[in-house]
Amino acid sequence: MLLYNTLGRELQKFVPIEMGKVGFYGCGPTVYNYAHIGNLRAYVTHDILMRTLRARGFDVQHVMNITDVGHLTGDNDEGDDKMLKSAEERGKSVLEIADSYTKAFFADTDRLNIIRPTVICKATEHIGDMIALIKRIETNGYTYSKGGNLYFDTAKFADYGKLALLRPDEQKTGSRVEADNNKRNPRDFALWFTKSKYENQALVWDSPWGRGYPGWHIECSAMSMKYLGEQFDIHAGGIDHISIHHTNEIAQSEAGTGKNPWVKYWVHNEFLVLDRVKMSKSAGGFLTLQTLVDRGYDPLDYRYFLLSAHYRSQLQFSFEALDGARNARRSLCDRVRTLLKKEEKANNARADAAASYLEEFNAAMDSDLSTPRALAELFGLLKDAEKGEIAADTALTAVFRMDEILGLNIKQGIEKDETRSDVDAVEIKAIEERIAERAAAKKTKDFAKADAIRAALKEKGILLEDMPDGTIWKKLI
Repeated sequence: MLLYNTLGRELQKFVPIEMGKVGFYGCGPTVYNYAHIGNLRAYVTHDILMRTLRARGFDVQHVMNITDVGHLTGDNDEGDDKMLKSAEERGKSVLEIADSYTKAFFADTDRLNIIRPTVICKATEHIGDMIALIKRIETNGYTYSKGGNLYFDTAKFADYGKLALLRPDEQKTGSRVEADNNKRNPRDFALWFTKSKYENQALVWDSPWGRGYPGWHIECSAMSMKYLGEQFDIHAGGIDHISIHHTNEIAQSEAGTGKNPWVKYWVHNEFLVLDRVKMSKSAGGFLTLQTLVDRGYDPLDYRYFLLSAHYRSQLQFSFEALDGARNARRSLCDRVRTLLKKEEKANNARADAAASYLEEFNAAMDSDLSTPRALAELFGLLKDAEKGEIAADTALTAVFRMDEILGLNIKQGIEKDETRSDVDAVEIKAIEERIAERAAAKKTKDFAKADAIRAALKEKGILLEDMPDGTIWKKLI
């Protein structure tokens, strides 16, 4: 099995530290808002990796963190505290916000048929582990105190930036948003805050450095090592984590433990882009999985859409592309449904044909999780089965084996009635134009016109619902 290792920038043969076992850590969500569909690409990637490893016979310990401690806007500990800001906007406590969005996150991953990790660990429940790791880093001479905060001194860590291929002179560049005058070097980062720009930080704990809260990066290091040991096999996340978050994780973990490498394989997925712009919550107007459901899509249509591209390729989202994924997934379910109804044996069936397709499917997944190639093998198998070249029962056995990795839940799909009317791209555009026209009418207090637009859309089977963040619509079956 080959995986592209960001640490080295090459395809490498996967060899676990302990034979037959895999320690796998995937960066989880910061639960201050709903996950957008770009966020969810990472978790589908992690799921595909985990399913592939288990299909190869590995005992996988999959750990995911939930960041429910204040997390600042950027990886560089800058900007507004996301958790605090969300709590203030919604009139709830930070922990209430975290609990609500944690439940929403797992509701989304369940709908995408993502198998839940072996261990799900909340940052707020592991503060003691973070403090213990920080103490080790401090004892080993990699820290300094300034302005009431404890910082990691990147100048003392010789390999700093090896994951991101940072040059030493790049470590002296200015920070992206605003300078922290306490830092000796712009790339230094806080391990523990006792002083910040927030006078009344929502969550604080006692520590050897004063009452405060941990820096973001220390969370993943402490929690991953608690459950996977001081060295483990795979760490996964989005490419936006490479230059700062994962770089800092490596520095503090190897400084604290003396183990090098801390993690053998680093797996990073590319962005989902919308109109050539990376999807992000800070930009506003992001799409959630529920947005897609409200427009008549099955969540597994989105999973299929993601699998149609390699995880290391930037993927352009559009509703036209999602329509194509929906049609392909429905066709897949229809063809399998037809095979299930076939009772006769194929006279000219090749006994080894299904096994050959399965072998090629596995080869595709073993080649850095090449899901587009794997899907092609699945459809090739079905095509030959339809022509009578592969017996239906043999083909179906191979199909369901493939789906154990793809996770498209084909068995459920063939039982589901998918007769609802599709909404094509032209109709979507027309509906959204009418919604915008209605919003403009409401802004000018022309409520008669706004009501007329709502009624006209309803006659066409389009139901509008006004939400705090705007108007959503759904097409009645």
